[in-house]
Amino acid sequence: MNVEFINPFLSSLLKVLATMADTKLVPGTPSIKNGDVALGDVSGMIGMIGPQTKGSMSITFDEALALDIMQRMLGERPAKINDEVTDMVGEITNMVTGGAKNLLGDKGYEFDMATPVVVTGKGHHLSHKCQGKTLLMPFSSPAGKAHIEVSFDTL
Repeated sequence: MNVEFINPFLSSLLKVLATMADTKLVPGTPSIKNGDVALGDVSGMIGMIGPQTKGSMSITFDEALALDIMQRMLGERPAKINDEVTDMVGEITNMVTGGAKNLLGDKGYEFDMATPVVVTGKGHHLSHKCQGKTLLMPFSSPAGKAHIEVSFDTL
């Protein structure tokens, strides 16, 4: 797993949430994910393909953190995950991937992004369509946890 390819997604997530939602996430210890059960309540997932690689990235939020981000970004806090929250998670997924795409473009990597898919519910599944391993990076904040998963195959 190429750290040069993974780190732009991690730094982009931190930057997007700090800038758009005044939310600071604290990185945990990365690991290789086994299985496909998401470690949170709402996930945005996006596929990417380019000349050098194909893969996918997902961001999963605890419900409390997603609702906190919603309140910080849009000034409203729903009682539970709803359509507006899932739209926000999809947009965050898009912004994080776009930020990583810019950083990777500076290093010579190019790829096209698919439209994000958002999945909700306790114990939902995320299926990365890659042969390679999936890196799992946990983050914490006072409002809850987030996890980013990145999986890529070299072409």
